[in-house]
Amino acid sequence: MPNLSLDVTPLPAEWFARDVNEVARDLLGAELSATTAEGTVTVRLTEVEAYGGAEDPGSHARRGPTARNASMFASAGRVYVYFTYGMHWCANLVTGPEGEGSAVLLRAGEVIEGLELARRRRPSSRSDRDLASGPARLAKALGLTGEHDGLEIGGAAAAGTGSMVVELRAAPAGVTAWERGPRTGVSGPGGSAAEFPWRYWIAGDPTVSRYRAA
Repeated sequence: MPNLSLDVTPLPAEWFARDVNEVARDLLGAELSATTAEGTVTVRLTEVEAYGGAEDPGSHARRGPTARNASMFASAGRVYVYFTYGMHWCANLVTGPEGEGSAVLLRAGEVIEGLELARRRRPSSRSDRDLASGPARLAKALGLTGEHDGLEIGGAAAAGTGSMVVELRAAPAGVTAWERGPRTGVSGPGGSAAEFPWRYWIAGDPTVSRYRAA
């Protein structure tokens, strides 16, 4: 698969202060880089899921702010990282106005920079296309953990293994061949294909994760 990183421009925090579904669609094809003392890994995003605030029954924000989801209610353009199933970190990008509690889950992508570092972080991966195929895999390939929860895009935060800088760049040409459908593993009304078709992916991309109903 070709490297699509051509004349990309870093996105400011204000870019995220929009409707969560608009941001989710525009994230397809965008490039997310995470830089630490180990090096830089860049992932071209191929699959994301939008999550709203209190009105979204599938969202972590549906019951208001907690210690776990506090970053969702912060200003847009931050990273929200949470722990799941007692073993995995998953990364989101906070959107909308401060206090709304909306964010986009980063579900899958193609590693286009820092391939060797991503392989070291994901030694169990069977192929390069699986390195960031799935939210936990993507976060691990980038090196994102709970230490980076609340980190501003373009900002740096001290972490146990050193500082990290996260940047997002949009490709000059938007993705036109994309699809949408129900969110993966969300039960009840929040997983409804009719009411919440809030998962977006690049059509035909081999790194898109497999859909799984709740």
